[in-house]
Amino acid sequence: MKIVAGLDFGTSNSALAITRDDKTQVLRINNRESAERTLRSVIHIDEDRTIEVGQRAIDQYIEFQGLSGRFLQSIKAFLPQSTFAETRIFGRRYELEDLVAIILREIKSLGENALHLPLEEIIMGRPVLFSEDTEKDALAERRLRTAAERAGFKSVQFELEPIAATLAYRSTLTPSEQKIVLMGDFGGGTSDFCVMSVDGKTLTQTERRKSVLSTGGVYIGGDTFDKRIMWEKVTPHFGRDVTWRGLTGNQLEMPVHLVRSICEWHQIPFMRDRATLATIRDVKRTASNPGLVANLENLILENKGFMVFQAIERAKKELATESEATINYTDRDIIINEKVTRGEFEGMIRDDLEAIKACVSDTLQKAGATEQDIDMVLLTGGSSFIPAVQRIFTERFGEVKLLQMDAFTSVAQGLALSGT
Repeated sequence: MKIVAGLDFGTSNSALAITRDDKTQVLRINNRESAERTLRSVIHIDEDRTIEVGQRAIDQYIEFQGLSGRFLQSIKAFLPQSTFAETRIFGRRYELEDLVAIILREIKSLGENALHLPLEEIIMGRPVLFSEDTEKDALAERRLRTAAERAGFKSVQFELEPIAATLAYRSTLTPSEQKIVLMGDFGGGTSDFCVMSVDGKTLTQTERRKSVLSTGGVYIGGDTFDKRIMWEKVTPHFGRDVTWRGLTGNQLEMPVHLVRSICEWHQIPFMRDRATLATIRDVKRTASNPGLVANLENLILENKGFMVFQAIERAKKELATESEATINYTDRDIIINEKVTRGEFEGMIRDDLEAIKACVSDTLQKAGATEQDIDMVLLTGGSSFIPAVQRIFTERFGEVKLLQMDAFTSVAQGLALSGT
């Protein structure tokens, strides 16, 4: 009995699926009682070096209010960053591959417990572009392979995530159906596209490769949209607009690199270094509003970034169905109660939407396809529910062609099918 396992290691969530006896199944890898089948791609390391992953990590983080341990998220985003080689947590050295391997090892263990069988071979998803820099892109894939091997997988193959998601759709077709499809996969870190000619016939690997007409990707995802909201609506609560006196007595603005850094939630745990904290304390001493700078200091020292971005994400999700939402967060002296309208949000991400539109056009052009050639437009990933993202496709291809796939498991399903 051959089992093909597909693992979608995501920036925010991860999923695992298998194909055996020609049937594909998404395994439940949530390590807490929940209806969710996916695992949050997060880690909590306590002072005694106890490590938790997924929802258990979040539970630990919430229980200790961020004060005990290190909470790490969006680790996938670091893969192409050659400047991030390692970090020290409570005196222990962790390479980036070690951190990724912690999550992959948990997924492997949960999958094996569900199957009562060992999982030694895996097909992993990867975005079309980890980075536009080819060397960094190759570094990211190499690191991901190393992490999977450290997690215990003996054989690791890769498939592009939008191709995998398209294969999940292809499995629903009858042999007589043939369609040209455009897939849009909107993850936490990237938005990836492919144009494929698909039907329900059994294809060899070579034939399947020929069915891929083009691929494209842009380094914009759900985290990018959160970052825009953070900058516009939340950073003023952490001193974005304060001024302070320099050594010569002149008025200076808050160092912009500090505020930009907290807009990327995965960077916040790594800002707790001596130089960064010393700069913040220098600013606080003469700041026009020292309380706001103290908020910034506490955000970093107490690792509250996850909580703040959860509030942002809740508001973003609400804007998918409502015209207005509120970002609510309270902790110590930090009281955030910021309204954001859908129109404001769409204004914040206007340049990102234009970049996505350009990538779609480029992907079509490389395929030699027009809007009329596309039979179906398939969307997956959490950001595919954002109305402004959907309008990119409905205005260009028509609403009737749009099909929303399972946001968080279609890539894993397709990966499990890609090896059959």
